[in-house]
Amino acid sequence: MSNSDREAFRALAVELQILEGTAETVQARLNLVNAALTELSIARMTLDGVEKETPDASLFIPVGGGSFIKAKLESNEKVIVGAGAGVSIERSVAEANEMLQSRVSEMEKTRTSLQQQLVQVVGRIQEDRGKLQDLSAKLSQAGRRASVSKAKGRS
Repeated sequence: MSNSDREAFRALAVELQILEGTAETVQARLNLVNAALTELSIARMTLDGVEKETPDASLFIPVGGGSFIKAKLESNEKVIVGAGAGVSIERSVAEANEMLQSRVSEMEKTRTSLQQQLVQVVGRIQEDRGKLQDLSAKLSQAGRRASVSKAKGRS
């Protein structure tokens, strides 16, 4: 068993741990982006539905936890849309939909980038696992040879 093989084994094991942590982080980010995309899609569908309603229509407004309140639609022409950094602005439904579509496009680009990163990291993990198995077999074989040599020396 050469020291360089042992060092290579240790270095590869550490790199594998780091790559697995990276894969988990990228996957977590991907989950957040997917959740944001779902939220944006629901917002767009809701705006489409509101646009088709008449003023004074009865609506159920979600308040969280599967609970709703009943409300009347005052206007289907203007909505309040988050512009970022805690700022909200009044826009027409069409403008709000455009803003949401722009966000969807950005999120989809981010998702594509994260998916590519994940594929690269997973590929590298698989590569390193193969190398680690090869080194492990090599070190195991060298260890058996050393044990046999010691046993013959005692006889």
